[in-house]
Amino acid sequence: MTNEQVIRVGIIGCGAGIFHLEGYSEDPRVKIVALAGLDTDRCERLGRQFDVPRIYREYQELLADNDIDAVSVVVPNSLHYPVAKAAFEAGKHVLVEKPLAGTVGDGEAMVAAAKEHGKLLGIAFQRRWRHDVQIVRDQVAAGSLGDVYYAKAYWMRRQGIPGWGSWFTNKAAAGGGPLIDLGVHVLDMALYMLGNPKIATVSASTYDRIGSQGKGNWPGTAGARTGGSSAYEVEDLATAFLRLENGGTLLLEAAWAAYTEMTDEFGVQLYGSNGGAKIHSKDYADVGTLQMFSDVAGAATDSVPRLQSRNGHAQICANFVDSILNGTPLSPDGEEGLDRVRIIDAVYRSAELGREIVLDEAFAPEKTVAD
Repeated sequence: MTNEQVIRVGIIGCGAGIFHLEGYSEDPRVKIVALAGLDTDRCERLGRQFDVPRIYREYQELLADNDIDAVSVVVPNSLHYPVAKAAFEAGKHVLVEKPLAGTVGDGEAMVAAAKEHGKLLGIAFQRRWRHDVQIVRDQVAAGSLGDVYYAKAYWMRRQGIPGWGSWFTNKAAAGGGPLIDLGVHVLDMALYMLGNPKIATVSASTYDRIGSQGKGNWPGTAGARTGGSSAYEVEDLATAFLRLENGGTLLLEAAWAAYTEMTDEFGVQLYGSNGGAKIHSKDYADVGTLQMFSDVAGAATDSVPRLQSRNGHAQICANFVDSILNGTPLSPDGEEGLDRVRIIDAVYRSAELGREIVLDEAFAPEKTVAD
């Protein structure tokens, strides 16, 4: 392998950045040369663990390093745009942790900046690379399920607020709660499997009945003050009904905390005219999670495909590197990431207005039904 075939990567953010470190580490075409993060002790520990030679406190220092071809941006949602913009201006390709951005405006600016500088913009929707998702997507594309007219996508937790009082529960920093954190994952899974149909309308509601009481934090972690405070500014449950332009419908649910039998579980179920599929993952399982439904000689038939366990971030990182080296299409790319942000924005708008929102062909909120 020549030096020209090695992509030199820097990672900005040493919290969830470990997933990108693990992903890149599986690819012999990648050399991780730098980390940046305000928690320098954590970054230095990860640097020693993954043999990363340079540690920076400020991301601007990392971006000034001319020995870096591409960066992963793994910081709070509100910082995705300024960090990615600076990276493009420094001549780097960018892989950003989901969601693309905390707002539609930031997402649009990120896509425009990537095009302006001729650089790649990838999104870490790693769960679309799961084996069960890939199988269902291929079956839908082949027409095996017929006309898929109804879908359900959910991610539900009994107690799973990721840090009560942290940036996750700050509206300005995160952009929202479980909908933008968890729901965007299963939204992407469902739309990806369905072939990215366009959304016509959104009708949604959000609730903050658990977190606002200071309850619902991860088990074993410090709880919040009883009675809640302004430190919890987002929803703890969101539900949305999406009408697709092709006549189908999608029900979306996401909760960090709810009185439910589910502990930490997500999935997607598709209903077609000739067959169906159900993905259900409990506690992040990626095998034994898929059921397919069909008819054989007129008899109802269920099947359970044998699945391969995959490191989703490794798949995302490998696709990102393939795109840089070989021009392979990104999956997902910046435009898909922007679509998801527009849908999430429409869900929040619908919940705030208390009525259905109509989207145009680019998923941008256009008008309300009342108008």
